[in-house]
Amino acid sequence: MNRNANRGELRAALRGRRRALDAAARTRLSRAIVRQLLRTLGPMARGARIAGYAALPEEPDIAPALDALMRRGARIYLPRITSYRRRTMVFAAAGGALRGNRHGIPEPASGSVVLCAQALDIVLAPLVGFDHHGTRLGMGGGYYDRAFAFRRRRHAPARPRLIGIAFACQQVDALPGAAHDVRLDAVITEHGLTRFRRSTR
Repeated sequence: MNRNANRGELRAALRGRRRALDAAARTRLSRAIVRQLLRTLGPMARGARIAGYAALPEEPDIAPALDALMRRGARIYLPRITSYRRRTMVFAAAGGALRGNRHGIPEPASGSVVLCAQALDIVLAPLVGFDHHGTRLGMGGGYYDRAFAFRRRRHAPARPRLIGIAFACQQVDALPGAAHDVRLDAVITEHGLTRFRRSTR
């Protein structure tokens, strides 16, 4: 089996795990993730440029945490796709109207203030799977890997910190790596915060 096929099968299996959680369980686990997010980021919120995401139904809902961080003085941004062909995105200021993109993901409408990935302090990234090395498996579009490709450089800047958001059931022992992978600095699940050693590829 080639690497891409293996990742595709893993993605399908892990999405199945996530969908197997009923609505009540997803709500309960999302609340635990929100509490951990606020414990982790609350003390550093004022003035921080934090990118989050608008959750799909099967993903952890971190909207309450983003709202709370904004009230504490953080500037919150959400991903907005700029090219489906090149699979590129920017991060647009939250707080205004959202519209569904081609993938059905809510994103800020055009006209919002936008930042490139390098201008952010912290990024809260949704994912399909992760392992104990900090390897992230996304939905397969490659938008995050392209946006944060600069982090693979030998002398990459320390910011932004890339924090995966997931349910604990999305963890596996090891994910097959790819040359374009951008590793996480940490992950937050309902069980708490796990940090990974920073590395480049």
